[in-house]
Amino acid sequence: MEKQKSSGEEDRCLETGSLHTWRGYCYSTTPERVLLSRPVLQAALGCKHGVLLVEGGQVYSFGELPWKQNQASASTEPLLEAVLSEQRVIFVAAGSAHSGAVTEDGGVHMWGDNTHGQCGLLGLSVIPNPTPVGVVEPETTPSLPVKILEVACGDQHTLALSAKHEVWAWGSGCQLGLNTSTFPVWKPLKVECLAGKHVLQVACGASHSLALVRCPLPPQELRKPPVDKCGHCHQLLYTMTDKEDHVIISDGHRCPLGVEPESGETKPESSNPSQMPQSTSGTVPASTTPPTTEPQNQSPASNQEPVEPAVKESDEFGGPVTNGEVCVEASETGTLEPDCCKATCGSILGPGLKSSPYPDEQAVKAYLKRLSDHTLAEHTTKTSSTLCSAQVSSDPAAPFTPDPLIPVAQSVTPMGSALNNLVVSCASAVGERVASTYEAMSLRKVIGYWVPGEGRERAEERIRLEEPMHGKKSSSLGDIREEEADLSRRLSLPGLLSQVSPRLLRRTSRTRGRSVALTSGDVPEADAHLPSLQTEVWSWGRGQEGQLGHGDVLSRPQPVCIKGLNGKEVLRVAAGAHHSLALTTQSQVFSWGCNTSGQLGHMESPTTFPHLTKLSEGIRVWDIGAGQQHTLLLADGDCIQPILYYSGQQVKEEAEQTSDEQTGKYTQQPVLLPFCMNLGYVSSVCAGGQTCAALADRNVIGFKSSLHELAAAERKYSCKLINIKNLLLQPLLKLDSLSSALGQSSAGLLQNLIGRLGRLSQLTGQNSASLTLFVRRSRDVRGLVLLDDSHLFLDTYSEYCSAVSDLLVMGGFQALVKPCQDVFGKGAEVVQRLSECSEEGLPLADVLAHLFYLPIKHLHEYGRVLLKLSSCYEMGSVDYQKLQDSCSKYESMDLHLNRRRKEAEYTLHFWKSFPGKMTDSLRKPSRRLICESSNKTLTLQNSGRFSVNWFILFNDALVHAQFSTHHVFPLATLWVEPISEDNAGLYGLKLTSPEESFALLASSQAEKAKWLRSINQAVEQALSGLGHDGIPPSTGGMQRADPPISRTASYTFYKDSRLKEATYEGRWVSGKPHGRGVVKWPDGRLYTGTFKNGLEDGFGEYVVPNKNLNSCDHYQGQWKDGKMHGFGTFRYASGEVYEGSFQDNMRHGHGMLRSGKLNSTSPSVFIGQWQYDKKSGYGVFDDITRGEKYMGMWADDLRQGNGVVVTQFGLYYEGTFSNNKMMGTGVLLSEDDTTFKGEFSEDWTLSGKGVLTMPNGDYIEGSFSGVWGTGLKMSGSYYKPSLYDSDKDKTLSLKLGRLAVHSEEKWKAVFVECWHRLGCDSPGQVETSTAWDNIAIALTANRRQQRDSPELLTRSHHKTLESLEFIPQHVGPVTLDVYHTIRRYLVKACDTPLHPLGRLVETLVSVYRMTYVGVGANRRLLPQAVNEIKSYLSRIFQLVRFLFPDLPDEGGSLAEPRKEKTCPSNPGKQLESPKPGCVVSSAALLLPVLLPRLYPPLFTLYALDKEKEDDVYWECVLRLNKQPDLALLAFLGVQQKFWPVTVTVHGEKQQVCSSTKDACFASAVETIQQISTTFTPSDKLQVIQLTFEEITQEVLALLKQDFLWSMDDLFPVFLFVVLRARIRNLGSEVSLMEDLMDPCVQHGEHGIMFTTLKACYYQIQHEKVT
Repeated sequence: MEKQKSSGEEDRCLETGSLHTWRGYCYSTTPERVLLSRPVLQAALGCKHGVLLVEGGQVYSFGELPWKQNQASASTEPLLEAVLSEQRVIFVAAGSAHSGAVTEDGGVHMWGDNTHGQCGLLGLSVIPNPTPVGVVEPETTPSLPVKILEVACGDQHTLALSAKHEVWAWGSGCQLGLNTSTFPVWKPLKVECLAGKHVLQVACGASHSLALVRCPLPPQELRKPPVDKCGHCHQLLYTMTDKEDHVIISDGHRCPLGVEPESGETKPESSNPSQMPQSTSGTVPASTTPPTTEPQNQSPASNQEPVEPAVKESDEFGGPVTNGEVCVEASETGTLEPDCCKATCGSILGPGLKSSPYPDEQAVKAYLKRLSDHTLAEHTTKTSSTLCSAQVSSDPAAPFTPDPLIPVAQSVTPMGSALNNLVVSCASAVGERVASTYEAMSLRKVIGYWVPGEGRERAEERIRLEEPMHGKKSSSLGDIREEEADLSRRLSLPGLLSQVSPRLLRRTSRTRGRSVALTSGDVPEADAHLPSLQTEVWSWGRGQEGQLGHGDVLSRPQPVCIKGLNGKEVLRVAAGAHHSLALTTQSQVFSWGCNTSGQLGHMESPTTFPHLTKLSEGIRVWDIGAGQQHTLLLADGDCIQPILYYSGQQVKEEAEQTSDEQTGKYTQQPVLLPFCMNLGYVSSVCAGGQTCAALADRNVIGFKSSLHELAAAERKYSCKLINIKNLLLQPLLKLDSLSSALGQSSAGLLQNLIGRLGRLSQLTGQNSASLTLFVRRSRDVRGLVLLDDSHLFLDTYSEYCSAVSDLLVMGGFQALVKPCQDVFGKGAEVVQRLSECSEEGLPLADVLAHLFYLPIKHLHEYGRVLLKLSSCYEMGSVDYQKLQDSCSKYESMDLHLNRRRKEAEYTLHFWKSFPGKMTDSLRKPSRRLICESSNKTLTLQNSGRFSVNWFILFNDALVHAQFSTHHVFPLATLWVEPISEDNAGLYGLKLTSPEESFALLASSQAEKAKWLRSINQAVEQALSGLGHDGIPPSTGGMQRADPPISRTASYTFYKDSRLKEATYEGRWVSGKPHGRGVVKWPDGRLYTGTFKNGLEDGFGEYVVPNKNLNSCDHYQGQWKDGKMHGFGTFRYASGEVYEGSFQDNMRHGHGMLRSGKLNSTSPSVFIGQWQYDKKSGYGVFDDITRGEKYMGMWADDLRQGNGVVVTQFGLYYEGTFSNNKMMGTGVLLSEDDTTFKGEFSEDWTLSGKGVLTMPNGDYIEGSFSGVWGTGLKMSGSYYKPSLYDSDKDKTLSLKLGRLAVHSEEKWKAVFVECWHRLGCDSPGQVETSTAWDNIAIALTANRRQQRDSPELLTRSHHKTLESLEFIPQHVGPVTLDVYHTIRRYLVKACDTPLHPLGRLVETLVSVYRMTYVGVGANRRLLPQAVNEIKSYLSRIFQLVRFLFPDLPDEGGSLAEPRKEKTCPSNPGKQLESPKPGCVVSSAALLLPVLLPRLYPPLFTLYALDKEKEDDVYWECVLRLNKQPDLALLAFLGVQQKFWPVTVTVHGEKQQVCSSTKDACFASAVETIQQISTTFTPSDKLQVIQLTFEEITQEVLALLKQDFLWSMDDLFPVFLFVVLRARIRNLGSEVSLMEDLMDPCVQHGEHGIMFTTLKACYYQIQHEKVT
């Protein structure tokens, strides 16, 4: 490759994406620039070649390319892979001697060496040019291609990551992770072990593979208990064998379904959930290591020398762990991984506790001693290093869960002289720890405590870590005997834990409970746009150099999770030839594997387990590369420009490889590469073979430097937050006395603060990871999370600031001083150092506050860098505007949070000076002081001379404090207004609260203005909800108008007698509830509805609990002035339901009461008039249980006055009632027409004079006594009417109804209410216009109420309501057109109950049905039913004439249109009958509206009344209809000339013959049949008229000449038609028409036609058939 010697022009072209390569790390090393015409996007290095991806998606190769035909020697110039020019490549990878590329559409191309199938192409050992490789999903039919995101290449294998985040592999070796032993694998296959996991990245070493996996765990699975069964075969993982006097617990479960590992494997992790994932035991030589213990406890069998304790990451948590501690001590004091809490639950609280074979502690000790002696006998020659260290948690996701109650679960392999003591102390420690853990767990249940962050996830994870490797085999590398393995297994503490007796637990337990669990709570993933920090690293393949990181040198044919990296928040992995690297969120690098050349960057051992590379403090790594024997790190230094570190072998300058190269120099720890500052802004690095490469950008108009500055600042800040958690909070939280030192409220606030800090820390970590990727890939600011999701950051900071401020206000930092000094010493240097506080000698409380407010400063940093970035864009461009907007958002939030900090400090200062007693009750975390009147700036008007009035304005309340009392006025319900300054020198403010109003005097005009503004602003903020936590208002937002007089707020009354202790929530106006709202009383009463001036008014619901009946009274309806008033429904707790009018909380007016427990079968119903909660006036009472119905007058809830009673047995009584009894004169009829008229004393009890008439007309006159239906006693005379009085029966029946209530007296209340709705106290009292206004108001109010529940209105109903908004207007007399308009309006008005007339009609229909349905269907009630309808007509007509005053009175004529002659005014003088429709009548106008609704009960009464006549008529109809047409015409005497000759049947003309039936006059017959389907008499008369016309048409066609009917001719023909029509209840139809016919029609043409029909009816009844 050529050294860089290019012109300035080329330089400009390559300002971004220039590639530099070099080898080694000595000072003489100079990077070479790879010259290309386009910027490089990505580089990948193999052993001796490299692949480059440039802008535009083209690919170049360089170095030694033996697979190219013409490339025997190394290529100096990069060579374009022309085959890929047609495709757009997005990713490249290089293996030892093969390469791969991924195209935009997800296709994979491979080329290079294919000896081991690593290119995935069958039959070729070398692939010279990129060739597509098919990755297809075999499960689908047809097989679908899998879209690939990226590939990774090793020596003999290739891995691909699909768009579904699954891994595919091909090539040779166990590093493929496939369930196969046949190699090579030519066809890409899915790595099933990782199926279903979300893989983020893959990396290939020479013979091992790594995958970065996002931790799975839906929240609902978090609390699952540890698994104690095999995931495959569902057998128990533990077995218990009773041997002699001790129990052996075996965990050597073999899964019959599992895959046996090829070489000696560790046992499945799931088989020992009680073991700590990172527990490390002391030095264990290979020969003594049981094959079933944790992988990291096992040292390589090939090295027989002892290994140092495995992990001591002292620099992660601020202080080294002393290796000299024995494990018991460690268990007492060390901070354990939260996992072990979960993990030990299974074994500690398992079934072992129930049936322990150990009677007491002595037995445990003796047992341990026996076992240890046995072990000693075998291993006396082994190493004396008996110590084991407990690893301290450095888990950043769950740093707030150190709990001294969690027991240690570690393998202890004892082999030293102090062994017995150690083991015995272990045993007692175990008992003690278990007991305290048990307590902790019960405490945990109470306070809903569970381990947050990854701790939870890993507990679940460990269980299925090494699923594919079931079974237990001894290692092939060392001579490990089975009994030793068994022994160690028996000795391991977790196995014993499950067998400790409960008695031992009780005896050794020490109470160490805590009052508050200080956890961070669950920290959710921040946002979909941000990378996940919850990750795991999985490895598989050859492990002879420890490159798999499982603490051993065994191979793994299937992926296994590296437990040492769980919870480390790994962001990226890299694989060298025989070593591996992992980069974490904390910018630290873990390395493991081969370290022969120092490539791990540390000299720790064993190298089979991840350790941190040694970097000086403040160096934050953010990209990694791994080559054959070296590691390359890209990090932040002191300046913005990134720096490079190298660790590994020094490469000789000579081009030829000499044999002593292997023994060359190498680094002990990473060294800084001196030339890195000359490269510009390096965005990524890679390594391969012996080469290193860096991609760098020149600083384009400061854009790159600003991006790098932003990313570096975020990484530094993320580390800072993690330090605060690890160095300050974790040690503090271990302190037992912390909760008691803080007190309950501050402990809760501290917990909240820790949670918010955790959330902020997580968001920052995710953002720093996102920015690192952004720097590597982006050329502009699109997709920058800080811009696109600024709300996420602003909300998080706002919540965090609130948490700090709340703790500050409550004096939490002061309370933390002592715990801090206890933990960190008197000076608390750690706190001082972390706080970066420049001021000397500040109190520790202030330093702590300063420390926790530090993160807020970072907002200013965001604003500053975003502003710098915006200067790189043209003014006015979209990106420029976006950056400017975001910058101002962050800056204004920064100002806002600083203002909130000042408020909090001001408030804290105030509480320190405020008198103690009141502080306790007034001090609240979210309460902030705005201003106070201690300097007498505000006083109470008219207060006494010596009274003390102190006013304190907080952000949520105004407090009026006096000597020993204080009163709190919530701001949401406080109204303030200035008092006009008429009298000079008084600067007054009037304050109104719901129950008090008072005037305050300010000391000056300025003070008055200040207080007025402060209170108004505070009220405005309290109402908008910004009082405490708000996002800062936009610029200019502070100059608000005064808060609204009308507002929504909640308030609890304390004085008002009616509302005392009730809470109102809803609308207010000037201190009074006004509008919609809800009131809740402490006793359970609840009102929901509208208010007016503080009182219930309008529509509302009211619920009153009834404790005796265990139910509620429930009212729903109208209110006025705080009382039930108007129409409503009251459901009583007893089951009664009243629906009707109320006045002053009492039933008053018309209403219906259903009684009975179950409304569906209510035993009685009353409908009628009420006065002051009692039945009074006319009403109908249906006693369903007795089968009686009373229709009559009431007074004081009793039947009093005239009335009628009918029963289900057909009895009919009418007469007077007194005191609820039949008393006085009455008439009683039974079903068979037996009648008694006379005196009554009780219900159905005859007492006194009377006349008893038999059905045949005989009657007895005299005096009677006894109950009707039982034996009657009588003395009197017996008469035969045929001899004396033939009209007796007739006169009696005529008199029926005289003692009933007159129809005009019925339902007065219903009509009165309708007049009230129109605004009249008595009929016709006010102006018509007022009535129309009231109708409009009623319609609008009802529509608004219905709008809240739109399901009640149909579309047609909406149209009806809209059309009712137009009032029929006319000037002058009413013409026919106007009359029709009025009629149409009335039809619509009566169609909707929202209109007063519609409401009236609906009520009348319901009362009519209530009266005449059921028991009320008694034929004797027919005259009353008809009269009732007539009275409805006249009374409604009165209302109509009131609304339309120009309408003529009943029987008056309508004005003719002007052109024609007007009708004579007096219809009486007319000789002919007036045309129907010209005369105004209530029947014509209103019957079409009323009668269809009342028809069923009315017609039933007619049918009952005419039953006998109709039966006779029907029998005759059936008989006569048996005859054919001609015979019947002859029989009825129809003249022959009217007999039809031909008839039309089904459209065909046919001759009429003697057998023809039902064919003559068929159309007329059809017409007359319609009489049964019409309702009103006028409609029925219309049908008769049409029938006559049909008959005439037919006769005219027959005679073919004009003629005039004479009644003699017409009657027989009409009789024929009526007979053939077969109308069932013709008598009822005739009677109904006769009763309700319009009087003006009776003498006209219609009258004659009706008479003809009636005559036909009588003729048919009396027809003699001979």
